[in-house]
Amino acid sequence: QVQLVESGGGLVQTGGSLRLSCAASGSIFSITATGWYRQAPGKQRELVARITSGGTINYADSVKGRFTISRDNAKTTIYLQMNSLKAEDTAVYYCAVWLYSEVVPRSWGQGTQVTVSS
Repeated sequence: QVQLVESGGGLVQTGGSLRLSCAASGSIFSITATGWYRQAPGKQRELVARITSGGTINYADSVKGRFTISRDNAKTTIYLQMNSLKAEDTAVYYCAVWLYSEVVPRSWGQGTQVTVSS
């Protein structure tokens, strides 16, 4: 089991920045990838960014060049630096982890609200 605790959401104006954090605990040795999803009202949850244990990173096209995913050296905390925020970035952001060779996330954080106002 892996437990995830997120922090860093909030209210920001268009063009501003926020940094989300996700701390993992438990069976962290089994983590093969970590990422951030988001879900806006009335929309499906979408993958925003993902980083594998080997360091491969993928971003959704909508955030490329604006968001950066990173992790600490111990690989127990991941971050999502969000710059040049737009109103359409407003959503609940969820941290997620993939274990072993699974293709869908096994564990999820509780979610943190990000609201971008114009």
